[in-house]
Amino acid sequence: MNPFPMGQGVKVWLATGHTDMRCGFPTLALRVQEILKHDPLGGHLFCFRGRKGDLIKVIWHDGQGACLFTRKLEKGRFIWPNVEGGAVAISAAQMSYLLSGIDWRNPQETWRPTRVG
Repeated sequence: MNPFPMGQGVKVWLATGHTDMRCGFPTLALRVQEILKHDPLGGHLFCFRGRKGDLIKVIWHDGQGACLFTRKLEKGRFIWPNVEGGAVAISAAQMSYLLSGIDWRNPQETWRPTRVG
C-alpha cells in the first residue's frame, strides 16, 4: 500500500545510483535541485537508495512542509535502476511494489484456482 496521497500530476522519481543515507531533507533536496534538475518543493516524490540496497529515503513536500520517510527491508534489497546520474520516473502502483520489496519493473500476477476438483 502506498502511504502517499498521490493526486493527479504527482510523479515518483527514483534517483539512480546510490546515496549516502546520512543525508537529511536539506541535502537530498539540494541533490534533487542540482543533479536531477527538479523542484524538490513541487509536490513530487523523490526516492534515494543506500549503497547496501536495503534502505531507501523518500522526500516529499506536501505543500505545508517538508517530509522525509525511510523504509528498511529486513530481508532482500530494493530493486533499483542500473543507470547512473539521473532519475527514473515510476507510477504510484510501481512505488507500492517497490516499498514492499517486490520487483516493480515486472510484477507477476499469480494464478489461483477458483475451485478444487
